[in-house]
Amino acid sequence: MIYRFKSRNAGDVIMLEPNGNRVLEIIGKQPAAQGIVLLEQMPQAMAALSAAVAEEEQAYAQAKAAFEAGQSRDSPEGEAVSLRQRTQPFMELLRLSHQHGDPVVWGV
Repeated sequence: MIYRFKSRNAGDVIMLEPNGNRVLEIIGKQPAAQGIVLLEQMPQAMAALSAAVAEEEQAYAQAKAAFEAGQSRDSPEGEAVSLRQRTQPFMELLRLSHQHGDPVVWGV
């Protein structure tokens, strides 16, 4: 399945199912074929995404520091595409939609 997130005043954001599911879970939505992020839910969704990105980056930095200090034998391998990179277009969609007073929908 492919998610196509839409809003009236912003371009569509397309994600493959695993990435879309993860984003929806982070913002407190059930992964589903159809859904909506209401205007009043957007600030909390953006805050949750920002917190998840910060958490991932902190965990990577700690793992890298431990490896470089010789405290860990496992080289930290981040994902090829970080959560920050995956969520940036969606965050921009939320920001613009919130600014213009439009909901974000998918599957409709």
